Amino acid sequence: MRILIVTQYFWPESFMINDVVKSLVKQGHRVVVATGKPNYPEGKVFAGYRANGVQRELFDGQTLVVRIPTWPRKHGGAKNLILNYLVFVLAGMFCLPWALRGLKFDAILVYAPSPITQTIPAILLKWIKRAPLALWVQDLWPESLQATGFVRNPQALSAVGYMVYWIYKGCDLLLAQSKAFIQPLNEYANRSKIRYQPNSFPEQSTDALVDAPAPLLATLESKFCVVFAGNLGQVQALDCVVDAAELLNGHRDISIVLVGSGSKSEWLIQQKQERGLGNLELPGRFPMQTMPSIFNRAGALLVSLEDDPIFGLTVPSKIQAYLAAGKPVLASLNGEGAQVVLEAKAGLVSPAGDSAALAANILKIKAMTSEERAEMGSQGKSYFLEYFETESQARHLAETLSAMAKGKK
Repeated sequence: MRILIVTQYFWPESFMINDVVKSLVKQGHRVVVATGKPNYPEGKVFAGYRANGVQRELFDGQTLVVRIPTWPRKHGGAKNLILNYLVFVLAGMFCLPWALRGLKFDAILVYAPSPITQTIPAILLKWIKRAPLALWVQDLWPESLQATGFVRNPQALSAVGYMVYWIYKGCDLLLAQSKAFIQPLNEYANRSKIRYQPNSFPEQSTDALVDAPAPLLATLESKFCVVFAGNLGQVQALDCVVDAAELLNGHRDISIVLVGSGSKSEWLIQQKQERGLGNLELPGRFPMQTMPSIFNRAGALLVSLEDDPIFGLTVPSKIQAYLAAGKPVLASLNGEGAQVVLEAKAGLVSPAGDSAALAANILKIKAMTSEERAEMGSQGKSYFLEYFETESQARHLAETLSAMAKGKK
């Protein structure tokens, strides 16, 4: 198949779609990616790129990537975020038809973490290229806007709802990353166009792996470390994690290691200093090639989300990454993500926002024998291979896109 993928986020930013593209190409499909200039999560355009102009490059040596002008997220704030979203839409509508001229596609796929507005240029391309359009929904709008507090005004939320209805109507297929997404999607779109397409993660190759820095390795090897890896933002319920660290501060042999960066990074540094949390490690952000080195030395891997109904519908992508690592998982969340961990028998679950329960689970998993923890990790890995491995899920995705394309002929 000839597949166009439209996404605001792509390599060298760390998103699941990078590995999906690799797998699709490996399976013989011809893929072109239309995206912006990398600037997530730091808010600065990565070295080697510029915010203005259209740039072209090859991903993994063979996939054409077309990059359109971008307004960097900068240090956050509503103004920069809105401009970041809006510029992608406008640049996509004005630049992509010309930048992709002469190229034909059998299907268009939008990979859509927030914002859903990145689908708008793809709807235009659908008509220009006469190719059916599938939207892989990673975040529910307007629900997630309300849950994060980004939009509070009822009239504004209603307007976003109308926009979502229009966007879904412009798509031929909606792919839900969680089974719990199906019902909310059905409120804005016909059930017949909704399919379940879970997020995935590749089996980790041993090629080009990088060891973690020596100070972090020393901590990981000398203590029982609970590792959180990813975006350090508002929805990750990091206040709950910090409170749990404070409850465990007397246990000198336990550390909570938050690997990553995000809008809460400065707040975390401040909390560590003010509360005297010697057991809270903030080593910063590292390349994906470093993660296996960190995960392999962790006692358990932590995933957390805010206590809000919308987040109970989501399966965070890091759950797939944790299961793939074959390590026990500590889940401080509700709903679908917690259910996956329980079904996989891969770890312990505590309610979202309950720091005392999280601290108790950390002590409980530390008290287990190494064999018991290894068994949890093994069960999680088996579940991952059956339901979330990238090669098989990319094959399923291609079959779904092919069926959509044939149905539109």
